[in-house]
Amino acid sequence: MATDPIVDDRPTLHIRRLFDAPRALLWAAWTRPEMIVRWLGPVEWPAVSATSDLRVGGRWSATLESADGSRSLRQHGVYLEIVPEERLIFTFRWEGDHEDGAPVDTQVTVALDDAPGGRTRLDFTHAELKSAQSLAGHRHGWESSFGRLDAWLA
Repeated sequence: MATDPIVDDRPTLHIRRLFDAPRALLWAAWTRPEMIVRWLGPVEWPAVSATSDLRVGGRWSATLESADGSRSLRQHGVYLEIVPEERLIFTFRWEGDHEDGAPVDTQVTVALDDAPGGRTRLDFTHAELKSAQSLAGHRHGWESSFGRLDAWLA
């Protein structure tokens, strides 16, 4: 008996961006907690703490806090693939309800490549988002985070 393949139609966010910094610095910004808290989170929800056990199967987490300090959000996951200064894949999940209800497991892929002039090209994918609403929320969050990262690297 044949079965139909399962089609996962959950939305995927894809962002490409160029940073005026060497690849080694971008890698450190993604993997070192003291650097992660400098740029992660949208401007209205900046990260206030981060952890990173950078090994396949190791866990990461970050806590974001509202600009007025009245509320916090926590995100966490597990590292799935690590190719230093080239590729980082990890699961991503919010704690508690977020945007459109109960959180789901998602997957983030960060690919870094050299670009002319000592810059670095980021090819970012956040896959398996819950809904179109979640896609829009994560697009805002990541684009704002990358703007903060750009400013911090300057």
